[in-house]
Amino acid sequence: MIDIKEYYDKEELIRLTQELVRIPSHKDVPNREKEVAEYIHRFCIENGLKSKLQPVDGERKNVLAYLEGIGNGKSLMFNGHTDTVPPYKMTIDPFAAEIKDGYIYGRGTVDMKGALACMLITMLAIKRSGIKLKGNIIFTGVIGEEEKSEGTEHIVKSKIKAHGAIVGEPSNYEYAIGHRGLEWLEIKIKGKAAHGGIPHLGVNAISKAAKLITKIEEELYPKLEKRYNEYMGPSVMNFGRIEGGSQPSTVADWCSIKIDRRYIPGETVESVIGEYQQIIDKLKAEDPEFDAEIVRMPNNMLTLDHLYLMTEPNELIVSCTREALKEVIGREPDITRRRGWTDAALLSSFGNIPTVVCGPGDISYSHTKDERVPINDLVNMVDVYSRIAMKFCGVVE
Repeated sequence: MIDIKEYYDKEELIRLTQELVRIPSHKDVPNREKEVAEYIHRFCIENGLKSKLQPVDGERKNVLAYLEGIGNGKSLMFNGHTDTVPPYKMTIDPFAAEIKDGYIYGRGTVDMKGALACMLITMLAIKRSGIKLKGNIIFTGVIGEEEKSEGTEHIVKSKIKAHGAIVGEPSNYEYAIGHRGLEWLEIKIKGKAAHGGIPHLGVNAISKAAKLITKIEEELYPKLEKRYNEYMGPSVMNFGRIEGGSQPSTVADWCSIKIDRRYIPGETVESVIGEYQQIIDKLKAEDPEFDAEIVRMPNNMLTLDHLYLMTEPNELIVSCTREALKEVIGREPDITRRRGWTDAALLSSFGNIPTVVCGPGDISYSHTKDERVPINDLVNMVDVYSRIAMKFCGVVE
């Protein structure tokens, strides 16, 4: 196999990562990912890659770039998001892309503009090498992963097809073939207001919420502890936010509990919601004054459920990723078994594209006050991605 490092300059990779980081693309920027998408599009065109902008939401666009093979091999999708979380409370300049001690610092370095740069440089290096792939490489730089995954949902609905995909979330030389599904739920408890001096005339929604929380802990937690998947870990939940009432001297006539629920194969959106509903119904039967409803939070998703990812271990994209990592790091790579939700689940569940999560850097730096990515990881991931592409797409001898 060729040494891909001969066909690109390390400084080119560093510079591209820095330029992407220097373009703010979080939710509080006007037009959000517009500018960074246009930069990627220009970069591709200027370097001889076919590229187009795909409108998704107003000025917000996906970037689709192509390295075409001869047409008789498997097509590979590189998928990464162009948005980041906001840079507030960072202890470094979020958009300076400063280099220090072998790292590039800044918002989006590891999550995941560094991966975008690796994917693009991989495609350019293969093109420059003169290697003829049998199958195509499709780069999808998508909007909105940090919010509702509008970009990858649009990719799926636009019927873009591939035989396998890599999502470049940071994996620290590991790879993931499974992760839990994600559901955000709100339970709204209704009470009856009354003056604090005569609380017996009211129904305290906060008090009722406390009973509900206790009931969930007693009845649901033990069930979740027994549910486990080899490739994504246990089924879990978290009480993430509670609020209610208006002031200390008024009986609270409302309370809201917001829940993060991570579920695994054997569970569905319906079964997840149903378990909470059963507890609500039981409390209603025990207490005529208990009144609550459960709703799915609209800011968790657009229209497609955030299902779990489960790519079968015997899929070609899995073996190609494992082999490529092993060749680069010199040992058998580990499988990541407890990572957060990613767009890989949309590609797999709704696009029917077997998908693996693998990217440069350590997820522990994602969203942090001093986000960073090792330059060495970027270089190595170009090597990994190139090997995956050649193994998966096939090379004309």
